[in-house]
Amino acid sequence: MTGQPAAPARPRPLSMAAPRRAVAALASNVVLLVIGACFLVPLAWLILASIDTAPSQQTRVPTDFTLEHYAAVLTPERTLLPLWNSTLLSAGSAIVTVIVAVLAAYPISRYNSRFNTPYLSAILFGTCLPITAIMVPVYSLFVRLGMLDNLAAVTFFLAATSLPMAIWMTKNFMDSVPVSLEEAAWVDGASAMRALRLIVLPLMRPGLAVVFIFVFIQAWGNFFVPFILLLSPSKQPASVSVFSFFGQYGTVAYGELAAYSLIYSLPVVVLYVIVSKGIGGSFAMQGAIKG
Repeated sequence: MTGQPAAPARPRPLSMAAPRRAVAALASNVVLLVIGACFLVPLAWLILASIDTAPSQQTRVPTDFTLEHYAAVLTPERTLLPLWNSTLLSAGSAIVTVIVAVLAAYPISRYNSRFNTPYLSAILFGTCLPITAIMVPVYSLFVRLGMLDNLAAVTFFLAATSLPMAIWMTKNFMDSVPVSLEEAAWVDGASAMRALRLIVLPLMRPGLAVVFIFVFIQAWGNFFVPFILLLSPSKQPASVSVFSFFGQYGTVAYGELAAYSLIYSLPVVVLYVIVSKGIGGSFAMQGAIKG
């Protein structure tokens, strides 16, 4: 019995999926280019205006180059002292926030309690409060306690404003550390705090670095709080000193402002590069538990 010849294959209709994917990819690339330009154009203006002899609001390649703007702002009064004050405020608030966030997130992450949900809800509510809504009572409190124009007091206040989000972030990072590692340490006689210090914290160093950078950058760019609570020019951070380049009647020293802004942003970029190189890209817990 001979088989019948197979019917010729019908030509498949051209699918519309490929052109649609191409259009979607083109549209996404255009959107990404627009977003990238929104970030690159201001950065290009900062770099070009800082070396231009006649800077303006326009982003253009200067015809004559100069470093006089950097020489004008690189003075102890205008740059070095404000940067030092910013470092004290930012690093101090970041260190305090990380320590308190670890101590607050540890019982929430490790122990189940009926108070965990209300506590986390209260913390979440704390992240919704705008800083401008509480500055009037905070200013009154600082005046009554005699802490106005005090760098240490402002440092602790900045740490308190960053603490709700830091607790949420720290708890999420701490949840990724296996509890079995602590249980093994408890069997060996270690206390809860010793296990936290020797087991949990080393394994969540990348998470702590992320929280530290988050709080540091928030405090570094905070203008409103030190502007209200610090009165002496010698205690003003760089985020407030940048306001000195805006003169009366709308006049702006564009060249000095651009040079100062680049110097002002440099410490944060250096900190981010150093921390990212040191902590790696993710949690390295391979081999922590053996079967």
